[in-house]
Amino acid sequence: MKKTFTLIILLFFSPLLLAQDIVVLGLFKSRAIVTVDGTQRTLKIGKASPEGIMLISADSDVAILEIDGKQEAFKLGRHVGTSFKKKNQATAKIMPQRGMYLTTGFINGQSVNFLVDTGATWIAMNANQARSLGINFRYSGKRSRVSTANGVVPVYRVMLDKVRVGEIELTNVEAGVLEGNSPSEVLLGNSFLNRVEMQRQGQVMLLKQKF
Repeated sequence: MKKTFTLIILLFFSPLLLAQDIVVLGLFKSRAIVTVDGTQRTLKIGKASPEGIMLISADSDVAILEIDGKQEAFKLGRHVGTSFKKKNQATAKIMPQRGMYLTTGFINGQSVNFLVDTGATWIAMNANQARSLGINFRYSGKRSRVSTANGVVPVYRVMLDKVRVGEIELTNVEAGVLEGNSPSEVLLGNSFLNRVEMQRQGQVMLLKQKF
């Protein structure tokens, strides 16, 4: 009897299992407009909604939606009640070290040491760091100039395929490569930080990936 009661509690109060009411409002090529429990969402192919609903395909007649790993056809005006697991939000927790927020991350799959810098426009690194990451900035970069503590210096603007910090992975992140040995640490600047949510929990910096 005790085990049965515990199971009932888990079924009703588990934060992962959510009942959703889905209504299809509009269908277009490669796009669908739905409401989920009264909240309107515009779904695009390959991108999940905050509730974890993925649009697989769509035209003016029908949309194929993937919900909790299962695909189903939805026509205009269809009203469906369903249950599925809520998508977890990727996060990264960064602890202060010597008064700075330092963390290990990855650029294009290779490990780097990041220094969080909310004053930096982009992810920034020096030329030697870029070469060690296999970034051919002289060939692929756009030459520009930027103001630093050491004055105005040349910089190559490049696009990074992937940047990962904690559980958060972003694609197509802009970066700047500076000539010389500065900065000594790769700066995690606003080209990454502006695409995540930032919170402070005491001394801990918490980053959350936006859906």
